[in-house]
Amino acid sequence: MYANVIIEYGVKSLNKTFIYKVPDALKDKISVGMKVYVPFGKTEVFGFVVDLKNNNDTEYDAKEIIRIDNEELVLNKELMDVGAYLSSITLCTLITAYQTMLPSSLKIKKQEHSYDLYDEYLVLTDKLKAMEYICKYPRRIAQIKTINNILEVGKLNKKEVSSEIVKALEDNNIVSIEKVSKYRINKDNNEAIKKTLTKEQESVYRSVLFNKHDTYLLYGVTGSGKTEVYIKWIEKCISEGKTAIMLVPEIGLTTQIAKRFYEAFGSDVAIFHSSLSEGEKYDEYLKILRGEVHVVVGTRSAVFVPLKNLGIIIIDEEDSSSYKQDNNPRYHARDIAIYRGKYNNIPVILGSATPTLESKARADKGVYKLLRLSSRVGNAKLPLIHAVDMEPEMKKRNMIFSEFLQNKIKEKLAKGEQIILLLNRRGFSTYITCSNCGFTYKCPSCDITLTYHKSTNNLICHYCGYQKKRDEMCPECHEASLNYYGLGTEKLEEKIKEFYPTARVVRMDQDTTRNKGMHERIINDFKDYKYDILLGTQMISKGLDFPKVTLVGVINADASLNIPDYRSSEVTYSLLSQVSGRAGRSNMPGEVVIQTFNPDHYVIECVKENNYDKFYLQEMQFRKNLKYPPYYYLVSIKVIGKNYEEIITNAKKAKKYLDDNLNKDTIILGPTTASVFKFNNEYRMQTIIKYKYDDKLMDVLKDLDNIFINNKECYLEIDFNPLRI
Repeated sequence: MYANVIIEYGVKSLNKTFIYKVPDALKDKISVGMKVYVPFGKTEVFGFVVDLKNNNDTEYDAKEIIRIDNEELVLNKELMDVGAYLSSITLCTLITAYQTMLPSSLKIKKQEHSYDLYDEYLVLTDKLKAMEYICKYPRRIAQIKTINNILEVGKLNKKEVSSEIVKALEDNNIVSIEKVSKYRINKDNNEAIKKTLTKEQESVYRSVLFNKHDTYLLYGVTGSGKTEVYIKWIEKCISEGKTAIMLVPEIGLTTQIAKRFYEAFGSDVAIFHSSLSEGEKYDEYLKILRGEVHVVVGTRSAVFVPLKNLGIIIIDEEDSSSYKQDNNPRYHARDIAIYRGKYNNIPVILGSATPTLESKARADKGVYKLLRLSSRVGNAKLPLIHAVDMEPEMKKRNMIFSEFLQNKIKEKLAKGEQIILLLNRRGFSTYITCSNCGFTYKCPSCDITLTYHKSTNNLICHYCGYQKKRDEMCPECHEASLNYYGLGTEKLEEKIKEFYPTARVVRMDQDTTRNKGMHERIINDFKDYKYDILLGTQMISKGLDFPKVTLVGVINADASLNIPDYRSSEVTYSLLSQVSGRAGRSNMPGEVVIQTFNPDHYVIECVKENNYDKFYLQEMQFRKNLKYPPYYYLVSIKVIGKNYEEIITNAKKAKKYLDDNLNKDTIILGPTTASVFKFNNEYRMQTIIKYKYDDKLMDVLKDLDNIFINNKECYLEIDFNPLRI
């Protein structure tokens, strides 16, 4: 028997299988999808078995597989096919696709560390022998007590017995150690909390057909109870013996969603996201692999979990950019979910209060089926939204808080209500400049300014992570003339405490949630009313439900509106609508204050009116005129390298190759410098392809990719349907 194995090296020149002989000892154990250890050249590497056959159809003598790494870890046929699909749509290597599907503790690289966790118990090797031991050594009181305890209960936790006694009993062959596997995350299977659906929710619930593939777009206003409908669909799946995947965009959202899912399904839920420790991810993955849970709640990578007998896949807040991976392989979780939906002949639900234009357009054309939840649950009303023009406020020296917002904050604090403030920029100051010589701190590896973080006194690059301590003097002219410009969440927190010294303030951004469990702690503390004001970046804008929040303030609504990108209006509308939806979710009315220099901009107007349909129509006209999605598909091709002249030369060659080989009605723009021209000491030139249909595209891009495989000066980065260009 022989095996085709794809090895652990992700380089494109090795993106092929190698044949190995299966030793007789492994013939009854080996299967497609197993991780194996094989000789490769002068070394030994890991690989995945992708095919088994009876003959060696090559002219080379095949080396033998050394061992199976883990007989329990097998990528089933569905996941093998998902990996092949992922490779085909992103042009990544097959091994990169399979690597992406596994938690890092189970990836194909050699693992020296074992993530298995056990409870160890003492058990008697022979009861008769134990009784003889008691009679023979009556003065060994502590040992006899331990033996009697084991006789009484059957086994004893090793932690309850001193190591000296354990060693003595082991040496005399009276006891042995029994290992019992245990998980790091366990939830008691309490009685499920069930909620009754409203008539509108019930209608939406009944509209989905099971055991049939369709993609549904659930467009529901904020607070309309989408989560309860999701739970009802999943309950139906479980009742039929099937399983479910529930995706959420942010780690912060898993806290509240997971809590509700634990209430509904108890220990039948596995959680899967990047904030778990490697050991926790390992445990949760094995629970899923062993079929011990029916529901998985997680972020983007949870779309690959090895659930058997899938019944439904749900993507909440489907408009979130975090569902698109921004490094290789550049996949979108929605594409993988729809592929698995077709594969299993099951429904896929895309839910959002602000669907992407692409999803809404597909629903309008009948590609997706549109479901609507148009009203909030209970007596809750959509919040009253105010747009405050900051230009006259600046003249009054109200640089951060408008007079209107200041008064609203005072009013809500006096009533004992809670407030959320959004500023989508972390740090203290966005840049530091010398007023004497004009020097500005920039990242030495990237073409961007460094952001100052006061809590650590560090200047940090938010792209590559470079850090340096802040200087007291300008490093160029050595004058004490450094000025701090821009506003980040850290500085905002300081200013709030100045304005409202008695208010209890908590900040939630990447800096305050670095440590494990901080997302959950901040959210729970705010919900338990330990704080009056929650301020943060976009991670506080979606999915969170705080009944006492009656005021949301947006400090700088123009920050995302002014980004030079075709999606900036859509991103801004989504952000402002979603964060506005955090206000007034109970019987207390909510208000939103949006501070902007563009109060008449159509995005701001549509947010004020809570009018997604109006925004959608206007934005679609803009997209149509400029040939952007959903009217055209996009591909971004970046040529990247350390030598400036080489990347320009190669980018021009790539552009010419595309011009010569693609259909004539395909639009090819560039090459130009990428939006971040220098990143991690590498220069980046970008070409954009716009097309409606091009039957040559994939073959041409594969050929272009192959041309660059052996180029030592630069490499190609291909991104299908990029979210930013």
